[in-house]
Amino acid sequence: MENLRILIDNRQEERLATAPLYKKTEQILNALGCDDHELSIVITDDAQVRELNRTYRGKDEPTNVLSFPMQEGEFSDITPGLLGDVVISLDTAEAEAIAAGISTDERMSQLLVHGILHLFGFDHELGENQAREMEEKSLELLRGIEGNPDLTAF
Repeated sequence: MENLRILIDNRQEERLATAPLYKKTEQILNALGCDDHELSIVITDDAQVRELNRTYRGKDEPTNVLSFPMQEGEFSDITPGLLGDVVISLDTAEAEAIAAGISTDERMSQLLVHGILHLFGFDHELGENQAREMEEKSLELLRGIEGNPDLTAF
């Protein structure tokens, strides 16, 4: 994994440590067979995620995670090792964690897995089969990074 590059722009570092995110990202990419790739992660707030969601998805509201894959489209062959970007709103992650009765760290793990799987072409919005496939892969990865093989819900 010496050629794996994980870049984290944690704009919420006073609220969330970066080191655990890096380790979890490394574990996820390792489990997905990535050893010569680059990925960037941005941890931000609802205001910035709302702006990105409005600009790129036409939805004027914050969301929990956005993914920007670089392996799709007309120019995907220019940088074949660049997976893309994952942007997570810590504000929304914290609120969702409280609502679900889980820790913010666990919710961040879920969103990290979800966002990275989108970079690999998984898409729950394409139908029931794709949603089920993404959920199964998400749970497999989450169990691995959380070290809990008994997790049953994602």
